[in-house]
Order: sequence, then structure tokens, then C-alpha cells
Amino acid sequence: MKLLIKSVLLAVLAFASTTSLAADKVLMVLTSHSQMGDTGKPTGYWLAELTHPYYALADAGFEVTIVSIKGGKAPIDPNSLTEEDAENQRFLADAKLKQQIENTATLASVNPADYRAVVYSGGHGTMWDFPNNPDVNSVSAAIYEQGGVVAAVCHGPAALLDTKLSDGSYLIAGKQVTGFSNLEEEQIELTQVMPFLLQDQLIERGASFSKAAPWQSKVVADQRVVTGQNPQSAKLLGETVAALLKK
Repeated sequence: MKLLIKSVLLAVLAFASTTSLAADKVLMVLTSHSQMGDTGKPTGYWLAELTHPYYALADAGFEVTIVSIKGGKAPIDPNSLTEEDAENQRFLADAKLKQQIENTATLASVNPADYRAVVYSGGHGTMWDFPNNPDVNSVSAAIYEQGGVVAAVCHGPAALLDTKLSDGSYLIAGKQVTGFSNLEEEQIELTQVMPFLLQDQLIERGASFSKAAPWQSKVVADQRVVTGQNPQSAKLLGETVAALLKK
């Protein structure tokens, strides 16, 4: 009997340890798309839109796993490497973290049950491989429907356009959101290069879109969906996700 009780206690402790670990895990997803339409110019994810949320979450005590759509080396938009940025330098100086983006696992390999939140980093590459992606849609819906948080910054909300819940409704329908605005796209002269305008598509999916002035920080949280407008919003987005998970 004592051996049986001891075995049961050990099993309970092991389960509790696994549950606790999962409860503190956040998934971050990067684009694998490296070319800007048919221009021949390189693109990818915007580094600060990885590093700023990453450290906001990691420094708050969460274990962050970084994956990409196709796996392997996730492409960094080279323009994002030219910025003097403390979090970028901190990330790139960490050999273990740098290895994560050099050899990412695929989003398809993820078990959504292991995570309390998913964060889609931005960058223009996301406009090609985040929308209508079955892995993006299934992971987002699963995490949301198990009570988790779904977040995206800048062009990252392209991941939310085609995610449907089990009742057939769009995840963002009727929710307040933000994202990279038409005006911001116009100001960097990429309106004609993009396959669509993110602001327009978010509205078409039934979301209520709001924006700040170009290049000003803005984050919107509505019913466990958290969105940030631009690179300037990336840190606040991570902080908002961390705060929601600690409630």
C-alpha cells in the first residue's frame, strides 16, 4: 500500500511539474518568406519585432520557443539589422538564442497544448506566408480556444486573417485590432508591392481597426487577441501579453 501511495504521489508531482512548465510557455512564430514580391529585394521578419516581445516575455519569467513557417534559418529583413537597438544587440550576442533563429523548428511540429500564448512577429515576409496558412490557422485557433492569448505585431496580424474558430467564425470578427496601417505602407512606398493592404483585409474580416499616427506605439487587446501597429509597438505588445498571462 505504501508503495502504491508513493507511486501515485510521484505521478501527481510529475504531472504538476509538466503542467506548470506548459503554463509558462509562449510560442513566437517567424516568417520563412525572404523576397519582397517580384522586386528581387530581400525581406523576412523585422528583428525588433522578435527581440522586443521576446525579452518582455522572457524577463517576465516565461519560456519562449521560437519557430518559423518552414523551419531552418529564418530570414531577417536586412534593413532591420541597421538599427541601433539594445534588445537586438542583446539577442544577437547570445549564442544560444542566435542558434534558435539559425535552426528553427517548423510551426507544423508544434503541439499547441504546450503553450499559453502565440505571438506572430512582423516583417513584410509575413504578408506572403502567414495568410491562409493551415498551420497558422490551426495553432492560433487551438491556443485561443484553450483559453490562451493570440498576439501579432506590425504585419504579423496577417496571421489572423483566415483563422476560424470551431463555430466557423473568424477569430478577429467583432474584435478591436490594429496593425501596419495603409498610411505607413504608403510612406515607405510599398503599397504597390504588397499582395494586399493589411488594414483593409483586417476590416474585411469583420474586425474593428484603429490606428495611431504613423510610427507611434499602439497596442490593442480585446478578448485575448493582442495586436500592435508597428515596430514601435513591439515591446508594449510583449508586455501586454505577459500581463494578460499573469492575471
